[in-house]
Amino acid sequence: MSDPSNRQAALAGVGAYRPRRTVTNEEICELIDSTDEWIRTRSGIVSRGWAEADETLDAIASAAASEALGAAGLEAAALGLVLVATCTNGQPIQPLAARVAGKLGCEVAALEINATCAGFCYGLGLARDVVRGGTAEHVLVVGAERMTDVVDPRDRGTSFLFADGAGAVVVSRSEREGVGPVIWGSDGPRGEVLRLVPDFTQLRNDPGCGLPSVSMQGRRVFKWAAEAMPPVAEAACKAAGVSLADIDVLVPHQANQRITEAIVKALDLGDSVVVADDIVTTGNTSSASIPLALHRMRGDGRVRPGDRALLIGFGGGLCYAAQVVTLP
Repeated sequence: MSDPSNRQAALAGVGAYRPRRTVTNEEICELIDSTDEWIRTRSGIVSRGWAEADETLDAIASAAASEALGAAGLEAAALGLVLVATCTNGQPIQPLAARVAGKLGCEVAALEINATCAGFCYGLGLARDVVRGGTAEHVLVVGAERMTDVVDPRDRGTSFLFADGAGAVVVSRSEREGVGPVIWGSDGPRGEVLRLVPDFTQLRNDPGCGLPSVSMQGRRVFKWAAEAMPPVAEAACKAAGVSLADIDVLVPHQANQRITEAIVKALDLGDSVVVADDIVTTGNTSSASIPLALHRMRGDGRVRPGDRALLIGFGGGLCYAAQVVTLP
């Protein structure tokens, strides 16, 4: 085995898939009692992507993965592990990670992660340790969701928020550290603020109780995220050996623009820090939101290779995770 003492991990490539269909606030308001102005004020969202029937979870996850591999200059055969974060896999007995590996054409270890909106950062933390430990040279980390499969389009509290998409990165062995230690945890006792109703046990006992859909106590989620995430962000910087003043880019989970603004204010970040705002035209894509935001910021030139980015994932569970990365 190789000596892990001189192994580091870094991001080698980023990929994404966005649904073909763009849904405006006006279209959302055809099914709920709301307005474009109300949705923008409450969430910052102007439009979002909804997947069509052929844009399956397998398909969008694999498309994002393929782009990330291409950006890293790798073939799928080079991978030692595939990690896929999702909370909308309707077929848990056949893990999405294994299906993605199969579509990529590689027989490799594959693990599905469900830490909801923090899942991508969980996966990134695991990938770092696997690479640094010498278990694999290259690890694929994907966040993929079809949130529209579990959202009631007539629910005024959630239908305008959630959307579909997939993002991916390749984590590879490097001579320099490019992925900092993960700071993660969960607040299980308060997890009931965001869950599926009815759950699968209720559905089994009462098949007529309706299809599961997201139930969210929005104000409680907002308060938790706005108060609890700034200390997690500061801890991630400390673990990486940097200060908030060293951060070039902030990429929080794209849950709600108001949550992002609250985190920025609490951290007292300088005006030079580029803050992800992919929520505006993508919506809340749960575990896919952070890699999707990274991909867009790289594409529009708002960030550059070598920039130091602070990632913060948070959501159902209540799970959270954060780390500092160097952009490829």
